[in-house]
Amino acid sequence: MENLLKEALDALHKAADKTELQEIYNTYLSKKGKVAGLMAQMKDLIAEEKPKFGAKVNVLKQTLEQAYSEAQERIHQQSILSNLEKDKIDLTLPATKLKVGTLHPLTLVQKEIEEHFIAMGYLVKEGPEVERDYYNFERANIPQDHPARDMQDTFYINMDWLLRTHTTAIQTRTLEEYNGKTPVKVICPGKVYRKDDDDATHSHQFVQIEGLVVGEKISLADLKGTLELLAKRMFGESRVIRFRPSYFQFTEPSVEVDVSCHICNGKGCSTCHQTGWIEILGAGMVHPNVLRMAGFDAEKVSGFAFGLGVERVALLKYGIDDIRHLYTNDLRFLSTFTRFE
Repeated sequence: MENLLKEALDALHKAADKTELQEIYNTYLSKKGKVAGLMAQMKDLIAEEKPKFGAKVNVLKQTLEQAYSEAQERIHQQSILSNLEKDKIDLTLPATKLKVGTLHPLTLVQKEIEEHFIAMGYLVKEGPEVERDYYNFERANIPQDHPARDMQDTFYINMDWLLRTHTTAIQTRTLEEYNGKTPVKVICPGKVYRKDDDDATHSHQFVQIEGLVVGEKISLADLKGTLELLAKRMFGESRVIRFRPSYFQFTEPSVEVDVSCHICNGKGCSTCHQTGWIEILGAGMVHPNVLRMAGFDAEKVSGFAFGLGVERVALLKYGIDDIRHLYTNDLRFLSTFTRFE
């Protein structure tokens, strides 16, 4: 028994992993192990010797079981320390640079314009991109024979439905929703679609933001002040605007709006074609017919409306030379724009 105990304790002390420990257990402590073999020898002893022999075997077994448990704990702790050493992080190493995405330049411009008008008390209104002819054209004071209805300009689904050609459709829906009640003060952002050949300055799909204000004593001066604030926000505090007479079915009178060139500060350069001015949007006073169709008293209330292309503002603001860059999903191009905060 003494030799067996010494042999087993030496083996447990030298065990380096769970596999060796299991082999030792099988050799000495299992049902077919050497300790169990000693107990089997009791049948050969005389009755007086069996209790004393059995007690010694039990002490041997308990001693080995205690030593086996201690060896288990030692190997477990060694395994933990080994894993910690393998998984140790060197805090002095340089960190891996994470790639952080950026907002699209069109999103940046749209958010900036929306925040500008929200701060002025405007609501943001949206509408369906697949629109009824009624809201897209008729309620915008565009008669059946107007060129804008020509099949070469508009994506028609059938005679009554089309892909909206302007977000004026949102304005006509909004006017109907207010049903003669004032004040109305909204901006209407969204995608619009027209049959156009894609090139550096044109796209068959683009984003518009239109604005609409209706109330008592709304004048062209209110429109000019509103657009001048927008120009300063988007292109710099030193910007000024000018109105040029134009024609739109939705408004009367109508104007084209130019902003002084932010590149040359009005002196003349290639961006503004040496004129010192850049055309940015169309606007005007809401046509009385449009107000009447929506249930407003055109004798008592008036309003102004304007519409701009977000792509055009983005091209001017960021110096982009081709509108197609905005739709090709080139990460090299998109990564030049900082995250919007």
